Amino acid sequence: MARIVLNNANLLDGDRPARQANIVVADDRIETVSEAPAEVGPDDRVVDLGGRTVMPGMIQGHFHAGYWGTGASGRPVGLEVHPSLQAVRATANVRTAIECGYTGAISAGSPHAIDAALKAAIEEGTIVGPRLIAGSRDVGSTGFSADHSYPSYMQLGTTPGVSTGDGPDGIRRAVREEIKDGAEIVKLFVTGGHATIGSGERWEISREEFAAAVQAANERGAWTRGHIASAEATLLAIELGVRIVDHGDGLNGECIDRLVETGTFLAPSMLFPKWVMQAMAGNSWADAMKPDWDAMAEILPKANAAGVRLLVGDDFGAFGLGHGDYWQEFELYVNEVGIPALDVIRWATKHGAEAMGIGDETGTIEPGKLADLIVLDGDPVADVALFRDRAKLLAVMKGGALIKDTLPEGEKR
Repeated sequence: MARIVLNNANLLDGDRPARQANIVVADDRIETVSEAPAEVGPDDRVVDLGGRTVMPGMIQGHFHAGYWGTGASGRPVGLEVHPSLQAVRATANVRTAIECGYTGAISAGSPHAIDAALKAAIEEGTIVGPRLIAGSRDVGSTGFSADHSYPSYMQLGTTPGVSTGDGPDGIRRAVREEIKDGAEIVKLFVTGGHATIGSGERWEISREEFAAAVQAANERGAWTRGHIASAEATLLAIELGVRIVDHGDGLNGECIDRLVETGTFLAPSMLFPKWVMQAMAGNSWADAMKPDWDAMAEILPKANAAGVRLLVGDDFGAFGLGHGDYWQEFELYVNEVGIPALDVIRWATKHGAEAMGIGDETGTIEPGKLADLIVLDGDPVADVALFRDRAKLLAVMKGGALIKDTLPEGEKR
């Protein structure tokens, strides 16, 4: 059996400080991790990394496959795009994600059952992409913030890109429809705020509707995540058993304690509102975001130090943030918010895998785990800007298969 042997690696396993190691990959699994040289066979590919970094494949914890922003692509986003075009663009976006070192992604919402189709196509090998937890349309009550993007005169009997339900029974039906169409995690709009219409004080669904939505998802074996921008709504989400709190603006000490106690995940996704504030400076709606943003920047290091299971991932593909610009999050959290680089890497690896429900299979580098790995020419703990340069990403491996391979030429033994 031919194996890949990665010698002299700077190993960042997603959980502990870096150490020198030699890693052997056999088929789709990590066979050994050792300081001692590995015994090699005649067909093994042996690569001397010379101190280059090996770390787990990263996870986008807040991912919109169908968004197509202006960022690196220079193309405009459009809410009225035909579903077929959105699906084609999503295919390109999942390829971009894995080529940037993200071997997993958890959807934060996608219309027209695109995510379910992407997941099936990735698993059957039709397209290349990360392991994917398929999401739903955005679910809320009539007139919730995302529903404003699809006014009544545009619908004309067609299925819009959002799903609405009113009252507990209506919201249950909306959730069940999303699961019927393949959603594994249902995105609920719980409050306004965080770069949407209104503030975090505005409830997008009632408390009774919220409880009914989570219960309906649980009954069908699906998870929920919520767009939330108030402490009150965050605490209710934790109580109800929401898996991922998106944004969490208004976070306070009580929220932190409950997040740690329950293990609920938090995706702060601070990059998009920062971009909006910069791009729309002087606009009263954009300027009103700053107090919430500043408060989150102040409390997030405390949440991290307390052990909250934080995730990376943001609204890439929305307006000015292009898919492939994922490195911007690392620089934001490390350089501006003051989170240690190793901790943010942990969010992107160990925490991400746990949020996907596959923490026993990936997210750290240990014998027996899936060989979802990346190789970097440099040390991102010493210089987080390394993630900017995709040429420094030498290899991406998913389940032992090299999606990208610019490793030093390996010897045959």
